[in-house]
Amino acid sequence: MEANEGTTTGARGMGSNGERKGEEMEGIASIALLPSGSISGHFIRLPDSTCYGLHGTEITCERECSRGEDYRLIKLSIMDYSSKIERVVVVECKGHDAARLQNVDHVHGWEEDVVWMVEDKHRKNQSIRINFECESLKADDAAEKHIRKYMPNLYGLDAVVNIGKMSISGISFNEGDDGSNDKD
Repeated sequence: MEANEGTTTGARGMGSNGERKGEEMEGIASIALLPSGSISGHFIRLPDSTCYGLHGTEITCERECSRGEDYRLIKLSIMDYSSKIERVVVVECKGHDAARLQNVDHVHGWEEDVVWMVEDKHRKNQSIRINFECESLKADDAAEKHIRKYMPNLYGLDAVVNIGKMSISGISFNEGDDGSNDKD
């Protein structure tokens, strides 16, 4: 896993110009890739085993021509179950069944409304950095067994499960920190 530039060390810290930064979390994610293009799963923060919810919906738009067929944009919601606060960030998803999720570096060439959503509407959350890469892929019976045990509400939806290391930095679940506990 590569280091995130400009992030703090430890759970909370100060940025280079003294402002308070969000948390840096590392752990394991279990993500179900649904046939509809949506994703659903859990992020387990280590070492304290705190569980966060993950839910993403594919942003339907014409794919920018230089991107491969396996490239799509996802509006990803991260839910802190204890406070019921949700943060939303737009990420890019690469790979078909074995997904890689990371922040969108630039969206020039996409449809105008997609560019607006990424650059303006979610600008307040762009300090959130996401990095996930599938290390273990479960399909068919293995996926259904995993889903039945850990995500029973998704059972029978023909999902593929990705398990791997995930890092989330620059996130805060304190009420009012960035005004982004909306679901848009």
